[in-house]
Amino acid sequence: MNNRKYYDDFKVGDKFKSSELTVSEADVLAFANTFDPQPFHTDPIAAKATFFGGHVASGWHTSALTMRLVVESLPVEGGVIGGGVEELRWPNALKPGDTIHLESEVIEMRTLKSRADMGLVKFRVVTLNQHGQPVQSMLPNLFAPRRPAG
Repeated sequence: MNNRKYYDDFKVGDKFKSSELTVSEADVLAFANTFDPQPFHTDPIAAKATFFGGHVASGWHTSALTMRLVVESLPVEGGVIGGGVEELRWPNALKPGDTIHLESEVIEMRTLKSRADMGLVKFRVVTLNQHGQPVQSMLPNLFAPRRPAG
């Protein structure tokens, strides 16, 4: 059964929740060593003497994990195609061993003058750890196709 939604199926206030994902220390180290090689991400011992006071994941790693959960949990017909992110914040650090999930809500919708077959759906997407603390929040605008006539 296809549970994907067209633009016309969404409404402001619709809420979605993702599955959970646990982040291992190996995951944090692998991402950081490749994409964000700073001591608070790559060296659990040295991280104790940094701003964070301990080993933390890169914010960009948090964003990548969030994207994986967005794809799983936001049922946009045709896939998750971004039209930009208006806000991106990391209010708390993601730590090795944390288990995260997303809570998303449609907060705005608009049709496109340039493409009658598409609309933009703005979501508030909050990535929460196992303690209910937000480790990321963002306001993405996602393209959603209009329901075909007939």
